Amino acid sequence: MVESGVVGEWSVKDVLAHLYEWERMALGWYRAGLRGDDPEVPAPGYKWNQTPQLNRAIFEKHRDRPLDEVIAAFRASRQEILGVIESLSEEDLFSPGRFAWTRKNTLGTYFVSATSSHDVWARTRIARWVRRSADEA
Repeated sequence: MVESGVVGEWSVKDVLAHLYEWERMALGWYRAGLRGDDPEVPAPGYKWNQTPQLNRAIFEKHRDRPLDEVIAAFRASRQEILGVIESLSEEDLFSPGRFAWTRKNTLGTYFVSATSSHDVWARTRIARWVRRSADEA
């Protein structure tokens, strides 16, 4: 869980912290929008074309957190974001522009990106790393 090499120098723990942080950002965007704010998406000081730099900052933020803390944070965040998603109507999730901050996009697009799409990416990277590690053993 803490051995590097899964995604560059990231470990499985770092991948979980990455997933956690993107879920937190998505929840933050949603809540800011509910307050009538226009959240800085993807994050303050970053544009979408700067996600590699943002992802590096996320890695640096969490790299020294203990594994048990990262797992607990990830589990709590996952439960929270799924609860929010399940509480929303189809219209809320899939009507373009339903929320002013999403502009022409749907809220569902942001939540899918922060959850299931990211999960597929993580699962694929971890599986490749496990296969590579097994081949080297």
